[in-house]
Amino acid sequence: MRTWLFDLDNTLHDASHAIFPAINVNMNRFIAGVLGTPDAPASADAVNAARIAYWRRYGATLLGMVKHHQVRQADFLHAAHCFEDLPAMIRAERGLVALLKRLPGRKILLTNAPHRYAQDVLRHLGLQRHFSRHISIESMRVHGQLRPKPSRLMLRQLLRRERLHAGGCVLVEDTAVNLKAARQIGMRTVWMTGYLRSPGRIAPSTFINRPAFVDVKVKSLRQLSGQVHRLR
Repeated sequence: MRTWLFDLDNTLHDASHAIFPAINVNMNRFIAGVLGTPDAPASADAVNAARIAYWRRYGATLLGMVKHHQVRQADFLHAAHCFEDLPAMIRAERGLVALLKRLPGRKILLTNAPHRYAQDVLRHLGLQRHFSRHISIESMRVHGQLRPKPSRLMLRQLLRRERLHAGGCVLVEDTAVNLKAARQIGMRTVWMTGYLRSPGRIAPSTFINRPAFVDVKVKSLRQLSGQVHRLR
């Protein structure tokens, strides 16, 4: 039986519309407080540079803040995902439940987002019961160290814990580097591009073309249901 590993943001819903911009503002505010002092606040350029650099280097800004600034994980995640009205910010494809049902096999949520936020989004979308496991960033630890996507160590540990074979798993993601890591350990990969606003996070040529580590490239879950045969 095939096992689907689904990312959340920009995969199951359009986080680029309002949620990601809000998270960036929240992160910048938190990082500014860490990098600056009451007498010399950190500049916007310094804050943006740190947020982006840590995301590129570690796959999650959180890791850089924990590693280099001794920030508490829970404090950072709470600050970054604090919204006045999350339901009003969520946009998604219509008929998600029916579209997921068209994909035969077990489904696991695998997200670098925090647990509470992920549960709130799934609940709003009506998808919480359609995933056998919900794995958020708090659970992505290997030998006591936080190892979110794209960590291959974490992915291998997940396979062992769930008694899965890599060749029977499909990672559905919007982030190319995460798909590359999954492909390197033998998983099949689906690149979801419909919610990506710009190719700034990856090379422009990669955004336009389908890289070798991607088995299927689609814009929506509706398109994916018609491409399942290419994952056999």
